[in-house]
Amino acid sequence: MPERGPVIALDAMGGDHGPEVTVAAALDCLREHPGLTLILVGREPELRERLARHGESPGGRLKVHHASDVVAMDDLPSKALRNKRDSSMRVAINLVRDGQADACVSAGNTGALMATARFVLKTIPGIDRPAIIVTLPSAQGHTHILDMGANVDCSAEHLFQFAVMGYELVRAVENIDSPRLGLLNIGEEEIKGNEQVKQAYRLLSDSYLNFIGYVEGDDIFGNSVDIVVTDGFVGNVALKTIEGFARLLGQSLKDAFQVNWYTKLVGLLAVPVLKPFKRRFDPRRYNGATLLGLRGIVIKSHGNADQKSFANAIRMAMLEIDKAVPERIGERVSGIVAQSGSRQDSGPAQVKSA
Repeated sequence: MPERGPVIALDAMGGDHGPEVTVAAALDCLREHPGLTLILVGREPELRERLARHGESPGGRLKVHHASDVVAMDDLPSKALRNKRDSSMRVAINLVRDGQADACVSAGNTGALMATARFVLKTIPGIDRPAIIVTLPSAQGHTHILDMGANVDCSAEHLFQFAVMGYELVRAVENIDSPRLGLLNIGEEEIKGNEQVKQAYRLLSDSYLNFIGYVEGDDIFGNSVDIVVTDGFVGNVALKTIEGFARLLGQSLKDAFQVNWYTKLVGLLAVPVLKPFKRRFDPRRYNGATLLGLRGIVIKSHGNADQKSFANAIRMAMLEIDKAVPERIGERVSGIVAQSGSRQDSGPAQVKSA
């Protein structure tokens, strides 16, 4: 009997646009990937009605799983966790816990998603806190950054755990044997940074990771690093700053080409150059942040994701299922924990390994 393909539970009610986007994106992915099965989780009558508008109905590789409630984008995580146990978000994550789905994708409330996923799925043994990792374009490809807001206050050990998780993810999904990992700091000199960062530097220097040292904010878009590690406070501020600047740049270019008839003509002539530029830096291509460190795959889509963006988040889930990312992280972390115990029994030893 042939093995089944990936099964992904979608929080179909989450995000700013709900079923309008999630259903359309699901249908796109099903047409593109014949082995994929998707479970739309949410209010069944509404989902059936939305499917009917596309000339579709549940069946085969497209299933609908009823959930009576919805987590609003402004709900407190504690409220969502306590009072919305039958929300589309909670039920979708439950399906992963129960083995009925291999991953969950949601565009819903980030705090509620993290709190619910951590409560339902639990963390991988040896991991204290899950972290959010995102992908951003860089000079020669893209850079992965974590944590992007899940953990505001982090110890050196937390930063080390983020590094291990990010390293194993990038090794898996990018097929890079030894990705370059940097620790975000206010300078590249070893004397700079707060005490947590300095301690994390020492832990990373003595690890199996391909640690290249401190990196600064401008290195994120360069070609010197594949993974950047930081705490959630700095990471989230950096991400929002980048997003704001990207919007400013796009609007400024648009305004510049609308000044007069001459600039409009120049704009038309520049279209062949601007189209590839826009395509490369289109944020929809990079939609899909992973909640790393959980005993299951959970992908966070941007709240205002459109059809193309949400489809990319589904594809990210498919890739992580194929690469068995949580299992890879679990194996690596268990090895590090075992080595740590061995060092305590027999004295100091190096953590570096092939």
